[in-house]
Amino acid sequence: MPDRTEDNLRDAFDAECEAIQRYTMYAERAEEEGLPQLARLFRAVAAAENVHARNHFTVIGGMGTQQDNVLAAKLGEEREYTGMYSIFIDDAREEQNERAVRTFIWAQAVEAIHTGFFDKALEALKTGKSLPETTYHVCGICGNTVTGEAPDKCIVCGAGKESFNEIE
Repeated sequence: MPDRTEDNLRDAFDAECEAIQRYTMYAERAEEEGLPQLARLFRAVAAAENVHARNHFTVIGGMGTQQDNVLAAKLGEEREYTGMYSIFIDDAREEQNERAVRTFIWAQAVEAIHTGFFDKALEALKTGKSLPETTYHVCGICGNTVTGEAPDKCIVCGAGKESFNEIE
């Protein structure tokens, strides 16, 4: 595949993923404002964008074995918490944008937690074992991810137990 085409596919994938997230958040806001049809439109277009993203990802060979997928996820999370967010935090502090500093610090802390989960998953795959049965809870404020029961207080942002959502 020519380099330009692969770059274009990766850019298109990134753009579609961004659109999915943006439209999903727009749908949530529309629901909150009592506009169910607008919310439905945003969700429908987000679903279509997901099809586009999946098609682009397939063409560039983005899906590997489960071990490849977990390793890619681990490396991505690791890159975010060891490099990317450190730079972003420094920039936000320099520009005195405390809201950005806070969201970057939260994300950085949670990416480290995710890396640990992927380390355990990778080890299980390498040894032919299954991951232990567990539930996951995600803090709706900072994204902190925990196994088992939700804690009374989030260790990342301090939010209460009610801020955690169980992931099915």
